[in-house]
Amino acid sequence: MATALILLAAGQGTRMNSDLPKVLHPIGNAPMFAHALASGAALDPERTVLVVGHGADQVAAEAAQIDDNILIARQNEQLGTAHAVLQAKEALSGFEGDAIVLYGDTPFISEATILRMVEARKTADVVVLGFEAADPARYGRLVTEGDTLRRIVEYKDASETERAITFCNSGLIAAEASVLFDLLEQVGNDNAAGEYYLPDIIEIAWKSGRTATAVACDEAETLGVNTRAELARAEAIFQASKRAEALENGVTLMAPETVFFSLDTYIGRDTVVEPNVIFGPGVTVESGTRIRAFSHFEGCHVSMGATVGPFARLRPGAELANNAHIGNFVEVKNAQIGEGTKVNHLTYIGDAEIGDGTNVGAGTITCNYDGVFKHRTTIGRNAFIGSNTMLVAPVTVGDEAMTASGSVITSDIEPGALAIARAKQVNKHMLAVRMFEKLKSLKAKKQKGQ
Repeated sequence: MATALILLAAGQGTRMNSDLPKVLHPIGNAPMFAHALASGAALDPERTVLVVGHGADQVAAEAAQIDDNILIARQNEQLGTAHAVLQAKEALSGFEGDAIVLYGDTPFISEATILRMVEARKTADVVVLGFEAADPARYGRLVTEGDTLRRIVEYKDASETERAITFCNSGLIAAEASVLFDLLEQVGNDNAAGEYYLPDIIEIAWKSGRTATAVACDEAETLGVNTRAELARAEAIFQASKRAEALENGVTLMAPETVFFSLDTYIGRDTVVEPNVIFGPGVTVESGTRIRAFSHFEGCHVSMGATVGPFARLRPGAELANNAHIGNFVEVKNAQIGEGTKVNHLTYIGDAEIGDGTNVGAGTITCNYDGVFKHRTTIGRNAFIGSNTMLVAPVTVGDEAMTASGSVITSDIEPGALAIARAKQVNKHMLAVRMFEKLKSLKAKKQKGQ
Protein backbone atom coordinates (compact mmCIF):
# COMPACT_ATOMS: atom_id res chain seq x y z
CA MET A 1 0.00 0.00 0.00
CA ALA A 2 1.16 3.51 -0.77
CA THR A 3 2.18 5.71 2.14
CA ALA A 4 2.38 9.43 2.81
CA LEU A 5 4.20 11.34 5.52
CA ILE A 6 2.66 14.25 7.37
CA LEU A 7 5.37 16.05 9.30
CA LEU A 8 4.23 18.67 11.81
CA ALA A 9 6.63 21.63 11.94
CA ALA A 10 4.42 24.62 12.74
CA GLY A 11 5.24 25.33 16.39
CA GLN A 12 7.03 28.45 17.56
CA GLY A 13 9.10 26.82 20.27
CA THR A 14 9.07 29.76 22.67
CA ARG A 15 11.21 27.89 25.22
CA MET A 16 14.11 27.89 22.75
CA ASN A 17 14.30 31.68 23.29
CA SER A 18 15.25 32.13 19.64
CA ASP A 19 14.27 34.04 16.49
CA LEU A 20 14.85 30.80 14.56
CA PRO A 21 11.85 28.44 14.21
CA LYS A 22 12.32 25.51 16.56
CA VAL A 23 12.49 22.81 13.87
CA LEU A 24 15.34 24.64 12.12
CA HIS A 25 17.71 24.32 15.06
CA PRO A 26 20.39 21.88 13.91
CA ILE A 27 21.26 18.43 15.14
CA GLY A 28 24.18 16.88 13.32
CA ASN A 29 24.40 19.96 11.06
CA ALA A 30 20.88 19.37 9.73
CA PRO A 31 17.62 20.99 10.85
CA MET A 32 15.99 18.77 13.43
CA PHE A 33 12.96 18.09 11.22
CA ALA A 34 15.30 16.55 8.62
CA HIS A 35 15.98 13.66 11.00
CA ALA A 36 12.32 12.67 11.05
CA LEU A 37 12.20 12.98 7.26
CA ALA A 38 15.22 10.70 6.96
CA SER A 39 13.55 8.02 9.09
CA GLY A 40 10.31 8.32 7.15
CA ALA A 41 12.21 7.87 3.89
CA ALA A 42 12.37 4.13 4.72
CA LEU A 43 8.73 3.96 3.57
CA ASP A 44 9.59 5.44 0.16
CA PRO A 45 6.55 7.71 0.61
CA GLU A 46 4.48 8.66 -2.39
CA ARG A 47 3.92 12.10 -0.90
CA THR A 48 5.46 14.05 1.95
CA VAL A 49 3.60 16.99 3.46
CA LEU A 50 5.30 19.45 5.78
CA VAL A 51 2.87 21.44 7.91
CA VAL A 52 4.44 24.83 8.64
CA GLY A 53 3.31 27.77 10.74
CA HIS A 54 5.73 29.90 12.72
CA GLY A 55 8.54 31.00 10.38
CA ALA A 56 6.72 29.24 7.55
CA ASP A 57 8.79 30.71 4.72
CA GLN A 58 12.09 29.85 6.42
CA VAL A 59 11.02 26.28 7.14
CA ALA A 60 9.62 25.80 3.62
CA ALA A 61 12.82 27.14 2.06
CA GLU A 62 14.93 24.74 4.12
CA ALA A 63 12.65 21.85 3.14
CA ALA A 64 13.12 22.70 -0.54
CA GLN A 65 16.88 22.41 -0.05
CA ILE A 66 16.39 18.90 1.32
CA ASP A 67 13.81 17.71 -1.22
CA ASP A 68 11.99 19.96 -3.65
CA ASN A 69 9.18 17.40 -3.90
CA ILE A 70 8.04 18.07 -0.33
CA LEU A 71 4.55 19.55 -0.28
CA ILE A 72 3.90 22.50 2.03
CA ALA A 73 0.72 22.98 4.05
CA ARG A 74 0.28 26.08 6.19
CA GLN A 75 -1.27 26.24 9.64
CA ASN A 76 -1.81 29.98 9.94
CA GLU A 77 -3.28 29.65 13.43
CA GLN A 78 -1.81 27.13 15.86
CA LEU A 79 -5.02 25.51 17.12
CA GLY A 80 -3.68 22.14 18.20
CA THR A 81 -2.23 18.97 16.71
CA ALA A 82 -5.47 17.71 15.15
CA HIS A 83 -5.95 21.06 13.45
CA ALA A 84 -2.33 20.90 12.21
CA VAL A 85 -2.72 17.46 10.64
CA LEU A 86 -6.00 18.51 9.02
CA GLN A 87 -4.10 21.22 7.09
CA ALA A 88 -2.47 18.43 5.06
CA LYS A 89 -5.79 17.26 3.63
CA GLU A 90 -5.64 19.36 0.47
CA ALA A 91 -2.05 18.31 -0.27
CA LEU A 92 -3.14 14.66 -0.03
CA SER A 93 -6.19 15.10 -2.23
CA GLY A 94 -6.64 11.99 -4.36
CA PHE A 95 -4.07 10.03 -2.38
CA GLU A 96 -5.05 6.46 -1.54
CA GLY A 97 -3.00 4.79 1.15
CA ASP A 98 -1.73 5.15 4.69
CA ALA A 99 -0.70 8.44 6.24
CA ILE A 100 1.93 8.54 9.00
CA VAL A 101 2.01 11.58 11.30
CA LEU A 102 5.49 12.54 12.50
CA TYR A 103 6.79 15.51 14.48
CA GLY A 104 9.56 17.86 13.42
CA ASP A 105 10.78 18.29 17.00
CA THR A 106 10.99 14.52 17.65
CA PRO A 107 14.10 13.61 15.66
CA PHE A 108 15.00 10.12 16.84
CA ILE A 109 12.09 7.94 15.72
CA SER A 110 13.79 5.04 13.95
CA GLU A 111 13.05 3.55 10.55
CA ALA A 112 12.33 0.21 12.23
CA THR A 113 9.69 1.76 14.49
CA ILE A 114 7.90 3.45 11.60
CA LEU A 115 7.92 0.19 9.64
CA ARG A 116 6.36 -1.61 12.64
CA MET A 117 3.59 0.99 12.73
CA VAL A 118 2.89 0.32 9.06
CA GLU A 119 2.83 -3.43 9.72
CA ALA A 120 0.39 -2.95 12.62
CA ARG A 121 -1.93 -1.05 10.29
CA LYS A 122 -2.77 -4.35 8.59
CA THR A 123 -4.86 -5.36 11.62
CA ALA A 124 -6.11 -2.01 12.98
CA ASP A 125 -7.62 1.12 11.50
CA VAL A 126 -5.55 3.46 13.67
CA VAL A 127 -2.08 2.83 15.10
CA VAL A 128 -0.53 4.94 17.86
CA LEU A 129 3.11 4.83 18.91
CA GLY A 130 3.62 4.48 22.66
CA PHE A 131 6.53 4.01 25.04
CA GLU A 132 7.12 2.79 28.57
CA ALA A 133 8.12 5.92 30.46
CA ALA A 134 10.64 5.82 33.28
CA ASP A 135 8.88 8.89 34.66
CA PRO A 136 5.40 9.19 33.13
CA ALA A 137 5.03 12.70 34.56
CA ARG A 138 2.35 14.54 32.60
CA TYR A 139 2.37 12.42 29.43
CA GLY A 140 -0.93 11.20 28.01
CA ARG A 141 -1.64 7.60 29.04
CA LEU A 142 -2.53 4.80 26.58
CA VAL A 143 -5.40 2.77 27.99
CA THR A 144 -5.22 -0.70 26.42
CA GLU A 145 -6.93 -4.05 26.64
CA GLY A 146 -4.47 -6.61 25.33
CA ASP A 147 -3.42 -5.37 21.86
CA THR A 148 -6.41 -3.06 21.68
CA LEU A 149 -6.04 0.67 22.36
CA ARG A 150 -9.24 1.95 23.92
CA ARG A 151 -8.43 5.60 24.49
CA ILE A 152 -5.74 8.16 25.24
CA VAL A 153 -6.22 10.02 28.50
CA GLU A 154 -4.44 13.27 29.23
CA TYR A 155 -2.81 13.43 32.66
CA LYS A 156 -5.07 16.19 33.91
CA ASP A 157 -8.14 14.14 33.02
CA ALA A 158 -6.85 10.78 34.22
CA SER A 159 -8.05 8.90 37.28
CA GLU A 160 -5.56 7.68 39.88
CA THR A 161 -5.69 4.23 38.28
CA GLU A 162 -5.01 5.69 34.83
CA ARG A 163 -2.17 7.88 36.14
CA ALA A 164 -0.49 4.69 37.36
CA ILE A 165 -0.19 3.55 33.73
CA THR A 166 3.38 3.92 32.42
CA PHE A 167 2.56 3.24 28.74
CA CYS A 168 2.51 6.76 27.32
CA ASN A 169 1.60 8.55 24.11
CA SER A 170 4.38 9.68 21.75
CA GLY A 171 1.98 11.53 19.46
CA LEU A 172 2.77 9.55 16.30
CA ILE A 173 -0.23 8.09 14.51
CA ALA A 174 -0.80 5.98 11.40
CA ALA A 175 -4.11 5.47 9.60
CA GLU A 176 -5.54 5.21 6.12
CA ALA A 177 -5.53 8.80 4.89
CA SER A 178 -9.24 9.14 4.21
CA VAL A 179 -10.05 7.59 7.59
CA LEU A 180 -7.61 9.90 9.35
CA PHE A 181 -9.16 13.06 7.86
CA ASP A 182 -12.68 11.81 8.53
CA LEU A 183 -11.79 11.34 12.21
CA LEU A 184 -10.00 14.69 12.40
CA GLU A 185 -13.03 16.56 11.13
CA GLN A 186 -15.00 15.21 14.11
CA VAL A 187 -12.52 16.43 16.73
CA GLY A 188 -13.87 19.24 18.91
CA ASN A 189 -12.15 21.90 20.96
CA ASP A 190 -14.21 21.74 24.13
CA ASN A 191 -11.24 22.02 26.46
CA ALA A 192 -9.49 24.67 28.55
CA ALA A 193 -7.11 25.63 25.74
CA GLY A 194 -9.77 25.65 23.03
CA GLU A 195 -7.52 23.48 20.83
CA TYR A 196 -8.12 20.43 18.64
CA TYR A 197 -6.13 17.48 19.98
CA LEU A 198 -4.98 14.61 17.79
CA PRO A 199 -5.32 11.90 20.51
CA ASP A 200 -9.09 12.51 20.55
CA ILE A 201 -9.43 10.57 17.29
CA ILE A 202 -9.00 7.25 19.18
CA GLU A 203 -12.28 7.60 21.06
CA ILE A 204 -13.99 8.90 17.92
CA ALA A 205 -12.68 5.88 15.99
CA TRP A 206 -14.19 3.42 18.49
CA LYS A 207 -17.53 5.21 18.43
CA SER A 208 -17.60 4.89 14.66
CA GLY A 209 -16.84 1.16 14.76
CA ARG A 210 -13.16 1.37 13.88
CA THR A 211 -10.29 -0.31 15.72
CA ALA A 212 -7.09 1.04 17.24
CA THR A 213 -3.88 -0.46 18.56
CA ALA A 214 -0.58 0.74 19.97
CA VAL A 215 2.99 -0.11 19.00
CA ALA A 216 5.76 0.34 21.57
CA CYS A 217 9.22 1.81 21.04
CA ASP A 218 12.13 2.68 23.30
CA GLU A 219 11.57 5.89 25.24
CA ALA A 220 14.80 7.35 23.84
CA GLU A 221 13.25 7.48 20.38
CA THR A 222 10.50 9.79 21.57
CA LEU A 223 12.77 12.53 22.92
CA GLY A 224 11.22 15.89 22.08
CA VAL A 225 13.35 19.01 21.74
CA ASN A 226 11.83 22.12 23.32
CA THR A 227 14.74 23.89 25.03
CA ARG A 228 18.41 24.62 24.40
CA ALA A 229 19.30 22.07 27.06
CA GLU A 230 17.26 19.41 25.28
CA LEU A 231 18.88 20.43 21.98
CA ALA A 232 22.33 19.89 23.51
CA ARG A 233 21.20 16.52 24.85
CA ALA A 234 19.84 15.58 21.42
CA GLU A 235 23.13 16.50 19.77
CA ALA A 236 25.02 14.31 22.24
CA ILE A 237 22.65 11.39 21.59
CA PHE A 238 22.99 11.83 17.83
CA GLN A 239 26.79 11.93 17.95
CA ALA A 240 26.96 8.87 20.19
CA SER A 241 24.72 7.00 17.76
CA LYS A 242 26.76 7.99 14.69
CA ARG A 243 30.00 7.00 16.40
CA ALA A 244 28.58 3.61 17.33
CA GLU A 245 27.31 3.17 13.77
CA ALA A 246 30.75 4.01 12.32
CA LEU A 247 32.49 1.53 14.60
CA GLU A 248 29.93 -1.15 13.75
CA ASN A 249 30.53 -0.51 10.04
CA GLY A 250 34.26 -1.12 10.27
CA VAL A 251 35.61 2.39 10.81
CA THR A 252 38.38 2.89 13.36
CA LEU A 253 37.84 5.91 15.61
CA MET A 254 40.95 6.39 17.71
CA ALA A 255 39.17 8.73 20.15
CA PRO A 256 35.45 8.40 19.33
CA GLU A 257 34.27 11.07 21.75
CA THR A 258 36.31 13.71 19.86
CA VAL A 259 34.94 12.96 16.36
CA PHE A 260 31.80 14.79 15.23
CA PHE A 261 29.49 13.73 12.40
CA SER A 262 26.67 15.21 10.34
CA LEU A 263 23.38 13.52 9.50
CA ASP A 264 24.55 12.63 5.98
CA THR A 265 28.18 11.69 6.73
CA TYR A 266 29.32 8.50 4.99
CA ILE A 267 32.62 6.81 5.87
CA GLY A 268 33.73 3.54 4.30
CA ARG A 269 35.12 0.54 6.12
CA ASP A 270 38.79 0.29 7.11
CA THR A 271 39.08 4.05 7.32
CA VAL A 272 41.05 5.31 10.33
CA VAL A 273 39.90 8.56 11.91
CA GLU A 274 42.31 10.15 14.36
CA PRO A 275 41.22 12.43 17.24
CA ASN A 276 39.47 15.78 16.92
CA VAL A 277 38.02 15.49 13.42
CA ILE A 278 34.83 17.26 12.32
CA PHE A 279 32.65 16.09 9.45
CA GLY A 280 30.34 18.86 8.29
CA PRO A 281 27.41 18.28 5.92
CA GLY A 282 27.85 16.61 2.55
CA VAL A 283 30.93 14.48 3.23
CA THR A 284 31.73 11.09 1.70
CA VAL A 285 34.90 9.26 2.66
CA GLU A 286 35.56 6.00 0.84
CA SER A 287 37.17 2.88 2.26
CA GLY A 288 40.75 2.55 3.42
CA THR A 289 41.51 6.22 3.97
CA ARG A 290 43.44 7.84 6.79
CA ILE A 291 41.98 10.98 8.36
CA ARG A 292 44.56 12.57 10.59
CA ALA A 293 43.90 14.64 13.70
CA PHE A 294 42.32 18.10 13.82
CA SER A 295 40.99 18.04 10.26
CA HIS A 296 37.72 19.60 9.09
CA PHE A 297 35.54 18.42 6.19
CA GLU A 298 32.50 19.91 4.47
CA GLY A 299 30.84 19.19 1.11
CA CYS A 300 33.70 17.03 -0.15
CA HIS A 301 34.54 13.56 -1.45
CA VAL A 302 37.62 11.57 -0.43
CA SER A 303 38.43 8.46 -2.48
CA MET A 304 39.97 5.16 -1.46
CA GLY A 305 43.41 5.11 0.07
CA ALA A 306 43.71 8.88 0.43
CA THR A 307 45.37 10.53 3.41
CA VAL A 308 44.18 13.86 4.82
CA GLY A 309 45.72 15.95 7.59
CA PRO A 310 46.63 16.62 10.28
CA PHE A 311 45.18 20.14 10.51
CA ALA A 312 43.73 20.02 6.98
CA ARG A 313 40.54 21.60 5.72
CA LEU A 314 38.47 20.28 2.81
CA ARG A 315 35.77 22.75 1.79
CA PRO A 316 32.77 22.32 -0.55
CA GLY A 317 33.68 20.99 -3.96
CA ALA A 318 36.92 19.32 -2.89
CA GLU A 319 37.36 15.99 -4.72
CA LEU A 320 40.28 13.72 -3.84
CA ALA A 321 41.09 10.81 -6.15
CA ASN A 322 42.48 7.46 -4.96
CA ASN A 323 45.67 7.64 -2.88
CA ALA A 324 45.85 11.43 -2.92
CA HIS A 325 47.72 13.08 -0.04
CA ILE A 326 46.58 16.30 1.63
CA GLY A 327 48.89 17.29 4.45
CA ASN A 328 49.11 19.66 7.40
CA PHE A 329 47.72 23.18 7.11
CA VAL A 330 46.42 22.59 3.59
CA GLU A 331 43.06 23.96 2.47
CA VAL A 332 41.26 22.66 -0.63
CA LYS A 333 38.10 24.28 -2.04
CA ASN A 334 36.20 23.50 -5.27
CA ALA A 335 39.16 21.58 -6.61
CA GLN A 336 39.91 18.13 -8.01
CA ILE A 337 43.09 16.47 -6.78
CA GLY A 338 44.36 13.65 -9.00
CA GLU A 339 45.28 10.08 -8.14
CA GLY A 340 48.47 9.84 -6.11
CA THR A 341 48.91 13.62 -6.11
CA LYS A 342 50.57 15.15 -3.05
CA VAL A 343 49.73 18.53 -1.52
CA ASN A 344 51.49 18.11 1.78
CA HIS A 345 52.30 21.44 3.43
CA LEU A 346 50.96 24.94 4.07
CA THR A 347 49.06 25.31 0.80
CA TYR A 348 45.80 26.72 -0.54
CA ILE A 349 44.24 25.04 -3.58
CA GLY A 350 41.01 26.73 -4.69
CA ASP A 351 39.06 26.52 -7.97
CA ALA A 352 41.60 24.17 -9.47
CA GLU A 353 42.19 20.85 -11.15
CA ILE A 354 45.40 18.92 -10.54
CA GLY A 355 46.28 15.83 -12.55
CA ASP A 356 47.55 12.46 -11.38
CA GLY A 357 50.96 12.07 -9.80
CA THR A 358 51.70 15.76 -9.32
CA ASN A 359 53.62 17.15 -6.35
CA VAL A 360 52.69 20.57 -4.97
CA GLY A 361 55.36 22.18 -2.80
CA ALA A 362 54.91 23.96 0.52
CA GLY A 363 53.51 27.46 0.50
CA THR A 364 51.83 27.18 -2.91
CA ILE A 365 48.75 29.33 -3.47
CA THR A 366 46.29 29.31 -6.33
CA CYS A 367 45.41 33.00 -6.57
CA ASN A 368 41.85 32.39 -7.72
CA TYR A 369 40.05 35.65 -6.83
CA ASP A 370 40.57 39.03 -8.46
CA GLY A 371 38.21 40.86 -6.14
CA VAL A 372 35.18 40.28 -8.37
CA PHE A 373 35.48 36.94 -10.19
CA LYS A 374 36.84 33.50 -9.36
CA HIS A 375 39.27 31.94 -11.87
CA ARG A 376 40.54 28.37 -12.33
CA THR A 377 44.00 26.91 -12.21
CA THR A 378 44.74 23.72 -14.16
CA ILE A 379 47.83 21.65 -13.42
CA GLY A 380 48.62 18.56 -15.50
CA ARG A 381 49.92 15.10 -14.71
CA ASN A 382 53.28 14.45 -13.06
CA ALA A 383 54.02 18.14 -12.68
CA PHE A 384 56.18 19.62 -9.92
CA ILE A 385 55.14 22.89 -8.30
CA GLY A 386 58.07 24.39 -6.41
CA SER A 387 57.63 25.69 -2.88
CA ASN A 388 56.16 29.17 -2.47
CA THR A 389 54.75 29.32 -6.00
CA MET A 390 51.93 31.79 -6.63
CA LEU A 391 49.69 30.56 -9.48
CA VAL A 392 47.73 33.61 -10.64
CA ALA A 393 44.58 32.24 -12.25
CA PRO A 394 43.44 31.74 -14.90
CA VAL A 395 46.55 29.74 -15.67
CA THR A 396 47.47 26.28 -16.96
CA VAL A 397 50.54 24.22 -16.09
CA GLY A 398 51.16 21.40 -18.57
CA ASP A 399 51.96 17.74 -17.94
CA GLU A 400 55.43 17.13 -16.49
CA ALA A 401 56.07 20.86 -16.19
CA MET A 402 57.85 22.47 -13.26
CA THR A 403 57.88 25.81 -11.46
CA ALA A 404 60.91 27.15 -9.68
CA SER A 405 60.50 27.87 -6.00
CA GLY A 406 59.34 31.39 -5.21
CA SER A 407 57.83 31.96 -8.66
CA VAL A 408 54.79 34.06 -9.45
CA ILE A 409 53.21 32.34 -12.45
CA THR A 410 50.97 34.57 -14.56
CA SER A 411 51.20 32.80 -17.93
CA ASP A 412 50.56 29.24 -19.08
CA ILE A 413 53.44 26.74 -18.93
CA GLU A 414 53.73 24.27 -21.79
CA PRO A 415 54.16 20.54 -21.01
CA GLY A 416 57.65 19.61 -19.85
CA ALA A 417 58.83 23.20 -19.37
CA LEU A 418 60.44 24.81 -16.32
CA ALA A 419 59.02 28.21 -15.41
CA ILE A 420 61.15 30.67 -13.44
CA ALA A 421 59.30 33.85 -12.51
CA ARG A 422 61.25 35.72 -9.85
CA ALA A 423 63.56 38.73 -9.67
CA LYS A 424 67.30 38.20 -10.23
CA GLN A 425 69.20 37.90 -6.95
CA VAL A 426 71.83 40.60 -6.24
CA ASN A 427 74.29 40.35 -3.29
CA LYS A 428 75.70 43.64 -1.87
CA HIS A 429 79.08 43.00 -0.23
CA MET A 430 78.99 43.67 3.60
CA LEU A 431 75.90 45.84 3.24
CA ALA A 432 74.03 43.83 5.91
CA VAL A 433 76.75 44.50 8.51
CA ARG A 434 76.81 48.23 7.76
CA MET A 435 73.01 48.49 7.91
CA PHE A 436 72.82 46.67 11.25
CA GLU A 437 75.53 48.93 12.72
CA LYS A 438 73.66 52.01 11.57
CA LEU A 439 70.33 50.79 12.95
CA LYS A 440 71.81 49.76 16.31
CA SER A 441 73.46 53.18 16.65
CA LEU A 442 70.16 54.89 15.91
CA LYS A 443 68.39 52.74 18.48
CA ALA A 444 71.01 53.54 21.14
CA LYS A 445 70.61 57.30 20.55
CA LYS A 446 66.82 57.05 20.91
CA GLN A 447 67.08 55.09 24.15
CA LYS A 448 69.63 57.59 25.54
CA GLY A 449 67.29 60.46 24.69
CA GLN A 450 64.50 58.82 26.69
